Amino acid sequence: MLKYLGRAFFLPLAISAQNALFYQGIIQIHQDGQIGFHADLINNEAFENDFGLVGFYGNQPLTVQGTVSPTFLDVEFYLPGGLFLQNTLNVKNNANFVQGDIESDLNDDSMYLNFVQDAFFTGETDDAKVTGYAAAANRTNFSFPVGDSEQLRPLIMDATNVADLAICGYFFENPSMPLSILAAFDIEQKVRNIGTVSDREFWILRSDAEMQVTLSWNERSNLATIPNARDESIIVVGWSKSANQWTIIGNSVRTGTLQRGFVTSLPFVPNDYEAITIGTIPLPTDTFAVENPTLGNYFLSPNGDGTNDFLVIDGMEESPNNSLMIFNKFGQKVFEQINYTNEFIGMSNTGSFVLKPEIGLPEGIYYYLVTLDDLQLNYQGFIFLDR
Repeated sequence: MLKYLGRAFFLPLAISAQNALFYQGIIQIHQDGQIGFHADLINNEAFENDFGLVGFYGNQPLTVQGTVSPTFLDVEFYLPGGLFLQNTLNVKNNANFVQGDIESDLNDDSMYLNFVQDAFFTGETDDAKVTGYAAAANRTNFSFPVGDSEQLRPLIMDATNVADLAICGYFFENPSMPLSILAAFDIEQKVRNIGTVSDREFWILRSDAEMQVTLSWNERSNLATIPNARDESIIVVGWSKSANQWTIIGNSVRTGTLQRGFVTSLPFVPNDYEAITIGTIPLPTDTFAVENPTLGNYFLSPNGDGTNDFLVIDGMEESPNNSLMIFNKFGQKVFEQINYTNEFIGMSNTGSFVLKPEIGLPEGIYYYLVTLDDLQLNYQGFIFLDR
């Protein structure tokens, strides 16, 4: 094992070793300096640089190890064999992905490629991305350049306030029996208003900050093979830690087709969930949804005849502290009420675009999310609006 002992003032230069560079705190990179690692980095002292470029290069797999996490201003990855993180690697400005993946142990989310505050990345592709965990520190918005060995499958976060730390990983695996992690999330163990949970992929996201996330799907996600699935039935679901099952997180925006598209969730706290993915809700064309009133589906006909003129949801009177949100088939929120007491009569109160606001929301199918704070319960269902 080579120990590099000496202060260096770097012009373009590469340090090579047969096994590893063992860092003990005496290398400094100066303005416009560059250093290239063609060997493993074992970092046991503070290695923090506000200048220069650090590169990891070579056809053979390399590792970053040690007891102290190194911090670099700019970093570049050109490693067809990949870089395996056995220690967190911090980036303060730019990470340039050229070729090769950044890997880490997916059973251990304490080691990751960390983008500090205003750091960003360039060059991410299906051939150059993070296949372990990526993290963002002190951010409100960030797109995690994560994926699996074949594809880049980013997750975009939009936090309500600054998130001290958010950590993300992607898994192209069946949540019920993943190969990369010890945990499992049975896709058949779900609340009754979820039709199907994806058996193809999921993301793990760690943060204690409230946020919305945007997920994507493509042909490999295989949503088109789900029975009775439509693009308007796609939702964001999460494996709830408290309920120990898949529950609906909900959507604010959805766009695309069953072959390819994006969906943005409602606000939630990632640390309340072990995993998140894409699912579907059973549409009223599904026999199961239509013929089972126990799903909590409601019919509303606000025409002044005294029957079904306003929405009465069973059980809400048991929890005066509650909330109701209603969404159209595009995932747009059209009604929201805290401490709901039967106010919904088919009119929007969210400023959503309505063709004829004087007559209210158009006929059609809507779905709702109810939170009963006093009972610590959440449930969902459909509203059939008829005029």
